[in-house]
Amino acid sequence: MATKPGASAPSTYSPSTQKRKQARHILNDPDWVRSDGRGFHQCRPAFLRTGAVNAAAGSAYAEFGNTKVIVSVFGPRESKKAMLYSDTGRLNCNVSYTTFATSVRGQGSDHKEFSSMLHKALEGAIILESFPKTTVDVFALVLESGGSDLPIVISCASLALADSGIMMYDLVAAVSVSCLGTNLIIDPVAEEESYQDGSLMITSMPSRNEVTQLTITGEWSTQKIHEAMQLCLDACAKLGTVMRSCLKDAASATNE
Repeated sequence: MATKPGASAPSTYSPSTQKRKQARHILNDPDWVRSDGRGFHQCRPAFLRTGAVNAAAGSAYAEFGNTKVIVSVFGPRESKKAMLYSDTGRLNCNVSYTTFATSVRGQGSDHKEFSSMLHKALEGAIILESFPKTTVDVFALVLESGGSDLPIVISCASLALADSGIMMYDLVAAVSVSCLGTNLIIDPVAEEESYQDGSLMITSMPSRNEVTQLTITGEWSTQKIHEAMQLCLDACAKLGTVMRSCLKDAASATNE
């Protein structure tokens, strides 16, 4: 669009080099420490609670640092008549963000990619044969996005399913690792994710030692992949223990 002589040109968006410069500084600084003071292989403290939504069949709330997620489970409900008969149940997953979840206000929306990945992570852990011809709905809402959103959504959704009484082979715990130069950073915050060269996420059933989903982005060496996978599996085992403890505490409180 042309402008009048002497008038200032309209402001346009151009990618800032500030983040790239800061990323190079981080990668080249041997004394760099994480913004929250954690070690490279240390996860954020997890706060988990079930029964967060009274109207749902099951629900859970998860808080890992600044990342806050709430998940509600509804059903099983009768599947739509248009669907073909099935001896197994159906799982419907939806992940959405509130309008205030990120620093850019008014950006809340459904996240189709995350919804699909949540479905893939959970489907293998649910005994679908236990509710034939019916559908279970899982609605995840990211209240605040502080990094590692998807693995926290998956872990929280698994907890909500268990709270609802849906039969499962095991809980599903999820953890991600970011690759920054030569360093592997577990449970990255949003700032660290913006600098990453690649990411790896594992969702697993810790008690069965089975992986339900593995997602890799970026360029990785074989050695780095093995190292990152082991970090994730170890962290998933620890997170699984915390999740089971949360369910036991909730059951004890109900019985009192």
